[in-house]
Amino acid sequence: MLILRRTDVTDVLSGRETEIIDLVADTYRLHDAGRTSLPHSVFLRFPEEHHSRDRIIGLPAYRGGERPAAGMKWISSFPGNVAAGTERASAAVLLNSLADGRPVALVEGAVISAVRTAASAALAAAELTATRPPASVLLIGCGVINQEILRFLAAALPDLREAALYDTDPARAEAFAARCAETLPGVKAHPVSDLAAALGAHRLVSLATTAAAPHMDLAACGPDTTVLHVSLRDLTAQAILGAVNVVDDADHVCRERTSLDLAQQAAGNRDFVAAPIGALLRGTATLRREPERPVVYSPFGLGVLDVALAEFVREEAERRGLGVRVDDFLPA
Repeated sequence: MLILRRTDVTDVLSGRETEIIDLVADTYRLHDAGRTSLPHSVFLRFPEEHHSRDRIIGLPAYRGGERPAAGMKWISSFPGNVAAGTERASAAVLLNSLADGRPVALVEGAVISAVRTAASAALAAAELTATRPPASVLLIGCGVINQEILRFLAAALPDLREAALYDTDPARAEAFAARCAETLPGVKAHPVSDLAAALGAHRLVSLATTAAAPHMDLAACGPDTTVLHVSLRDLTAQAILGAVNVVDDADHVCRERTSLDLAQQAAGNRDFVAAPIGALLRGTATLRREPERPVVYSPFGLGVLDVALAEFVREEAERRGLGVRVDDFLPA
């Protein structure tokens, strides 16, 4: 068994944004072509009131193709951690051998999860704005996920020069801007306090919050806006129904009271979903933008991305001699 710590994962992935985006794109194409296996995620929730916002999710997955991989991500989300100064999410990915099924690696998963989320968002942003790339982005929620998303957007959108930052805690937006000044000097990051005005000023928006229920619509958005609805529960059902919607997988995203699940309940169908991202990438579907309607990308966050990226990390870590090997984890 190979155990890969956060430092090992970070070492492998550092500076490889374009390569990771390509890996995510390839995985979406395989998924759309039916060459993955992806059971519904399992949500572990707790009966106590003080745990009402907490959950742990299991995401088993198999990716086929030239670099097959199988395993499972186990990720917790405890929003109260943020106020205590610790990260909301922690995770591990277990990879299994496709030769005999035995577990072969345990990979720190929070970095994997954040990176694949950011790569998915950046990939969608580039695909959905290809005819008119944006020079700025509005980030709503100034946590780890939007920080990663901005890093990947900078790699995927060469014209990106500005990031407006909005958070319900202004101090988090200020701290985010300070970090960006050090890590992404080519992008001018600055806090904003008027959300409606910011929505009207930026054609690209990324939502990555800890919201458990819808709290906003898109009425303030300007024409030709693209929204990366990464946290999945920010937008009202009516906002979803009024948008042109792209998803990673409709069966996965239209459940567990996501905004799309609520829209499905309101409409009685999923006709509001225009296309999956994999079909757009494969060219088996096309998307017709309507200037007066925002395009909303709502990725559930498929476990097959975590497994594919974890296997990528494992292969490179083996080559470099990284990690801790436990030879007697399983019987000989």
